Amino acid sequence: MRLRHIEVFHAVMQAGTISGAAQLLYISQPAVSKVLQHCELQLGFPLFERVKGRLYPTPEAQKLFLEVDKLNRDLQSVRRLASSLKLRQAEHVRLVSTPTLAMSILPAAITSWRRKFPDVHCKLGTQHTREIVSELLLGEADMALSLQDPQHPGIVAESLASAPMTVIAPAGTWPPVQVGTPLAITDLPRDLIALPADDPLGNRVADACAAHELALHAHTVVQTYQLARSLVENGAGAAVIDPFTAATADPARAQCRPLTPTIPVELYLLTANAAPLSQSARYLVRCIRDAASSCLQAIKAG
Repeated sequence: MRLRHIEVFHAVMQAGTISGAAQLLYISQPAVSKVLQHCELQLGFPLFERVKGRLYPTPEAQKLFLEVDKLNRDLQSVRRLASSLKLRQAEHVRLVSTPTLAMSILPAAITSWRRKFPDVHCKLGTQHTREIVSELLLGEADMALSLQDPQHPGIVAESLASAPMTVIAPAGTWPPVQVGTPLAITDLPRDLIALPADDPLGNRVADACAAHELALHAHTVVQTYQLARSLVENGAGAAVIDPFTAATADPARAQCRPLTPTIPVELYLLTANAAPLSQSARYLVRCIRDAASSCLQAIKAG
């Protein structure tokens, strides 16, 4: 099968009709019919039975489609990469971040960066780390921010900042003199607002508790650190969250203390191997580093 055969066959399987496949491919119906007939001629067996204007795939076509569908997804990735390479002709910065860092670090960093690069086009997106790796490898993003090192051979991870996991509790939980001082893991409140079991940082907290033969009791489970912080600010309980989200808490409504033993949290800059950053992108990295430092200084002072 030639590449054009594969494209037409895949479209017909999706649409079920010649006219539907023509619309998917933006070509004429006669062109679809001609390619499909040529494909069947080369294969030596029919791919469809034609009944009252509709095409019904033969058993051979059903088996063939399983492999063709995989190849079509690969072709889509190639097209996306080609489109990304074309966009690189004009200077712009494409940054993708996990939602946590997008809300806590990026606003100040982008504001500072814009003072020097007011005209450079910037595209910001949020994804989880697994999707971030895919975007970097496909050339859909120039750089990314995450609290995880994906440890992928095609990705370079550079630490921009580090701080311990932080306990955040409603205002008035601790005397003012204790705010900002380490809280022993053995003194954690019994009932916590926690992240789900598959959260990497949450798992590290659970492992630390297990090492001290402590049971981590969670009366509320949430999907994001931002939601945990908001619940704490409204008096719904205490939580152990990343230091960057903790730093954005309203000091009038929440108190923060680093957890001990220390569970370090790294802010990683992720880039694809052999993909140098532009001047404006490198300056944005500097602004991100400065914003992270200011964020952590604020939480220590609070």
